[in-house]
Amino acid sequence: MSLLGGEPGCGAFATLSRFRAELYASMTGRADTLFELAEALRCSDGPVRTLVDLALAPEHRRGHGALYGALNRGRLDVSRLRRSLAGVPLPKAADGRLVLAVDVSPWLRPDAAASPDRSFCHTYGRGKNEHRMIPGWPYSFVAALETGRTSWTAILDAVRLGPGEDVAAVTIAQVREVVERLIAAGQWAPGDHDILIVLDAGYDAPRIAHFLDGLPVEVLGRTRSDRVMRRPTPPRVYDPMGGRPPKHGGEFVFGAPATWGTEQAVTVTDTRRYGKATARAWDGLHPRLTRRAAWLAHDGELPIISGTVIRLEVEHLPSGGDPKPIWLWWSRVDATSTDVDRCWHAFLRRFDIEHTFRMIKQTMGWTRPKVREPDAADRWTWLVIAAHTQLRLARPLAVDLRRPWEKPADPNKLTPARVRRGFRNLQARLPSPAAVPKPSRPGPGRPPGSKNQRPATRHDVGLALVTGQPYRRPAHHKTGTKPRRTT
Repeated sequence: MSLLGGEPGCGAFATLSRFRAELYASMTGRADTLFELAEALRCSDGPVRTLVDLALAPEHRRGHGALYGALNRGRLDVSRLRRSLAGVPLPKAADGRLVLAVDVSPWLRPDAAASPDRSFCHTYGRGKNEHRMIPGWPYSFVAALETGRTSWTAILDAVRLGPGEDVAAVTIAQVREVVERLIAAGQWAPGDHDILIVLDAGYDAPRIAHFLDGLPVEVLGRTRSDRVMRRPTPPRVYDPMGGRPPKHGGEFVFGAPATWGTEQAVTVTDTRRYGKATARAWDGLHPRLTRRAAWLAHDGELPIISGTVIRLEVEHLPSGGDPKPIWLWWSRVDATSTDVDRCWHAFLRRFDIEHTFRMIKQTMGWTRPKVREPDAADRWTWLVIAAHTQLRLARPLAVDLRRPWEKPADPNKLTPARVRRGFRNLQARLPSPAAVPKPSRPGPGRPPGSKNQRPATRHDVGLALVTGQPYRRPAHHKTGTKPRRTT
């Protein structure tokens, strides 16, 4: 079923219908149950707390046994689904360029001793608001960002990080594949603005920019406030005393204003939430690399990765806290005032992906199922991504079913939760490729009172994912007793 050509929203309806058809075609095993599971996930009332609740939704016409069977033993062509996500309309920045944010979000499984491939995931805010390492499955997401304040992002890819893997190496391969798919889908053409990759602290932005060389991308990453950069190599001057010519210029210490020198660009912007925002940029700075950590196995001479350092400072924060300056590193040189403003505005938009994580975790129940196998977790993750994408494509078609205490919103300003609330009314006009379920009789199962003769295998937690130097478990982790102190 489709809308008539003269009706408003026919283009968005056709795009949504095509994506649903591609989603069903990418399900190569137990497709009907998987598709109806995604339907129930998208149309359920309220937050998803258990998979059994989805089995009771009207959109899921099969039993809970078929639901778990499809999640554990179904098949999904992830490559085809990734190409479908790259081919749908994507949000762009004000200047028409694509802005991609990369971040890692964990699926915590601290008590799942029978689940393999778990790693120590860095978390904050649990317990006494402390930084803790909790076992789980970390996933690296890539999402396209919109312009302006919004809670919408377009998720393009998700990769589960295995134990001991380098986050930077996985991010480089993931971003490269995403950019190549976007180019193949026609989202970027020669002559367009380069794609901007935005990273938060914890990523080695210069290293990622170096290995993404050759792609039409720019890398913008947040850096620590205690970093030290080097200025460009000074011109070679004859020295009668001889010696090797210098490879690096003078130091640029982030914490020492006396070493900054004159800025190449300065912008001042009046903002509503942060007061006056002042951005200063210094051009041609690069980190001094050494043969250790991530560069230990590098062949040849260590590269000089030049870029622009931007310091953003605001007058006040909306929370009333102390506004500390933010340091950014951009992989381009000769930055103008327009480039500086575009960079720090794009970095502030990176935090929109946190709204997406909150949406898929708290409302769509991404981390709610207690699945054992990581393949089932990957399958469920892609179903959540597909459901979130359909909500975004249905954004122009949804009707605001607001609560009495909620403020009215424009049709194009609806939040993902409000679009999901009204998607069931739109569901009746969308074709469903899933076949009608056939009546069947459940199997006998395990006889009552019998014990399980095949206990599940227990797996140790792998190494934590820290770039360059993994975190290793202490010696008393397995036994639970701390070693005695010796004198």
